[in-house]
Amino acid sequence: MQDAFVKAAERWPHDGTPANPGAWIIATARNVAIDRIRRQQTLTRKTELLARAAQLPADEETVIPDERLELIFACCHPALAAESQVALTLSLVGGLTTPEIARAFIVPEPTMAQRLVRAKRKIRDAGIPLRVPPEHVLPERLRTVFATVYLVFNAGYGPPVRGELCAEGIRLALLLATLMPDEAEAHGLHALLLLQDARRAARVADGRIVLLEDQDRETWDWDEIEQGRAALERALVLRMPGPYQLQAAIASLHADESTDWPQIALLYGRLAELTPRQ
Repeated sequence: MQDAFVKAAERWPHDGTPANPGAWIIATARNVAIDRIRRQQTLTRKTELLARAAQLPADEETVIPDERLELIFACCHPALAAESQVALTLSLVGGLTTPEIARAFIVPEPTMAQRLVRAKRKIRDAGIPLRVPPEHVLPERLRTVFATVYLVFNAGYGPPVRGELCAEGIRLALLLATLMPDEAEAHGLHALLLLQDARRAARVADGRIVLLEDQDRETWDWDEIEQGRAALERALVLRMPGPYQLQAAIASLHADESTDWPQIALLYGRLAELTPRQ
């Protein structure tokens, strides 16, 4: 309101007193307040974005983030087979060697080498652009990118457990969430991977999967669970629900001391609505 009176003192002597001074003061005060709130929200979001960017590994500083994002989209182009998308992402974006990727896919190294060569040749011959897709096709392409990052994580979730692949999936999800802060599902995917990874140490024993109710909760990474819940909160405030956010919310509820089964059932019902039937 004080700012509105200052504006009135500056403008009215030159522009004249408005027909309804009281309404002018109220409208101006409201606009000033809205602008201030928006600036504060932008500052808060950008500060948070910078803080999360600082979590990226040091070697990310040598790569222009936009170029890394473009490379992810090129690797996940729909012209490529699904297994090639994941393999190329691991190779070109994640920096994994061909033997490491072959072990993740449980295929011979020569087979994986040929697969990578064919995928790269496909990108070259088809002229697949190294860019983020235009806005009208972005939602569909984002689903492919998110699914690919999820598969990167899942390739290491085991059994057998490959912790470096889980870490790579989480890193890529963080990169997407950092570079695309307004995409709720990017934060949802990051949250889901963190919450799942927090239980990794308790999930496999003697090469076999341990069911959730039988897992030793003391071995869960509770710091990672809190990070996952914070990422989920960043997604929810955007008010654009999606499958990864719902799965992350379910995983978060499973970490509570007392399981809220009715709420989990509701979330699974909503997840079924949002997940296309095969």
